[in-house]
Amino acid sequence: MSTFDQRIAAVRRFTRFYTPRIGALDEAYLDTPFSLAEGRVLYELANRERPTASELVRDLGIDPGYLSRILRGFERRGLLKKVAAPHDGRQMQLILTDAGRRAFEPVNAHSQEGVGAMLRELSEADQVRVVAAMRLIEGALGTTPDRRAPYILRPHQPGDMGWVVQAHGALYAREYGFEQTFEALVAEITAKFINEFDPACERCWIAEKDGEPVGSVFLVRKSKTVAKLRLLIVDPRARGLGIGNRLVAECIRFARERGYKKITLWTQSILTAARHIYDQAGFQMVASEQNHAFGQDLVSETWELKLT
Repeated sequence: MSTFDQRIAAVRRFTRFYTPRIGALDEAYLDTPFSLAEGRVLYELANRERPTASELVRDLGIDPGYLSRILRGFERRGLLKKVAAPHDGRQMQLILTDAGRRAFEPVNAHSQEGVGAMLRELSEADQVRVVAAMRLIEGALGTTPDRRAPYILRPHQPGDMGWVVQAHGALYAREYGFEQTFEALVAEITAKFINEFDPACERCWIAEKDGEPVGSVFLVRKSKTVAKLRLLIVDPRARGLGIGNRLVAECIRFARERGYKKITLWTQSILTAARHIYDQAGFQMVASEQNHAFGQDLVSETWELKLT
């Protein structure tokens, strides 16, 4: 057997080893009602901004007819809707419905749990080696390096609050000159969230890109009918991907789903990018006041979005 044939055999051996580890051979993917292909398409729909079918065909390497059958099935189950693209009415953009996003949550959670269980079998050093090897394979075999990098949104997990505090402290000091008193405030907010977290009516979303957190937002209960949006941030490395808009949209969707009548938030006038996101989402500024905080003279603003 030639050296090249030996390499082929090694790749095939690894494939045979790995596919059962991730449940690829199970009839029901991750104990959900979806096949592996359906779960993969559902993941893309949940983590992209209104993709078209042609984009999914290109990026997933899936047969167009097979994808069409999957999408029709999603539509019949009320998981998917199609809208005409604003730049070209002949192109249809694919959007998950609220039911579709609810269907995706257990798929995402089971995948997270499964991979976590697999990694927990390894030492921390071996975990680092495995992830590095996977990134090496991905980089070597990737054929679309110029493709717009995807990201995922996931619930918070251990370690995320530390990132949220660090990211806010570093970014606001660098870009706005805020003192460490702001970092202390973020630490207080995240500590309260963890200590008083009510999963029935509160959420934290973490945006993750290439395995690293790059954004966050929190929706917490202020009263029975009013929710509060807090700690929206997007790492500068991930700006331009629509993550901020997506995080705010998830807050609005969840608030409506949980029966809130209004969302309120507190921000500063100098945060122009965030204010633009709030404005696009339908929030309106209802109050403002000058104050001195975090070592700066600021104009604090209260914004609200009525949901009914």
